[in-house]
Amino acid sequence: MSNASITISESAAKRIEEILASENPETMLRVTVEGGGCSGFQYKFDLVTDREADDLLIARDGAKVVIDPISIAYVEGSEIDFVDDLIGAHFTVNNPNATASCGCGTSFSL
Repeated sequence: MSNASITISESAAKRIEEILASENPETMLRVTVEGGGCSGFQYKFDLVTDREADDLLIARDGAKVVIDPISIAYVEGSEIDFVDDLIGAHFTVNNPNATASCGCGTSFSL
């Protein structure tokens, strides 16, 4: 599967790089889609040092993101972004496949 179908925004890459600067050099941001949340599915963001052989690795400007094969199907065509606004600073996924999402931006439905 091509990593061109899932991208990292410039602001997300910058924030991931800032976070990873104080971590083990092998550390990556893992994005996972899980069942739950107020809209049916939710995004989970974790720092990990391990990568499975079938994980998708996306890199931009020193930022590394891994996504497992099951989650890839839910975020195909998406952009991982970092938003810093009045509500607060957080990672978000701009997902063209989502038919609805909640106000917090971490939960969605297809």
